[in-house]
Amino acid sequence: MWRSGETWGVMPAAPLTRVVLCDDHVIVREGLRQVIDDADDLEVVGTASNGEESVDAALRLRPDVVLMDLVMPGMDGVEATRRIMAVAPGASVVVLTSFADDGHVLDALDAGARGYVLKDAPPHEVVRAVRAAAGGGSPLDPRAARVVLARQAADDPRRLLSVREREILAMIADGLAPKVIANMLGISHQTVRAHLSRIYRQIGVTDRTQAALWAQEHGLGQP
Repeated sequence: MWRSGETWGVMPAAPLTRVVLCDDHVIVREGLRQVIDDADDLEVVGTASNGEESVDAALRLRPDVVLMDLVMPGMDGVEATRRIMAVAPGASVVVLTSFADDGHVLDALDAGARGYVLKDAPPHEVVRAVRAAAGGGSPLDPRAARVVLARQAADDPRRLLSVREREILAMIADGLAPKVIANMLGISHQTVRAHLSRIYRQIGVTDRTQAALWAQEHGLGQP
């Protein structure tokens, strides 16, 4: 309950999250409509059967979220996402597709999609993804997340390493021996050796000298 001056009333309902559905299969659109409309805080305000229609719907209806298929006749979902970001940047695009390969995931996210969900996800996961995107989150299916992490690691190989591993590698680059590192970090010599074995595998080297050079080249430790 809320009070305005001397008047008591009911708290106004929060606005519903407005959703546009884009898929070239009628049965998929109708199934998604039922899933979305069954959620008390979501409403379907429009549907589209191809990329061109989805861009038009985003421009006219100003939805909060667009659920976007990727493979459609004519304009595909990647290009549609890119155009929606240009004409209706307030909308969050969540891809809903059957494809989890690197190319589709990265192309969609590069085009501006905020989330990536696969069509084998249960209905509650789709609803959760819509809510997350509307709230500024980036809902990613675990398979899509692995693709993103792999690219991040390629862009910055240090991402392959844990915080502890980067710390140990920096100490190796500074010329410290494993036993000294163990004493300084308060861990066993065997633990340091285990960390080093994994570090070598992750960065593609075979010994401490190569690891130290790699670390210096990538900004860890003293040059």
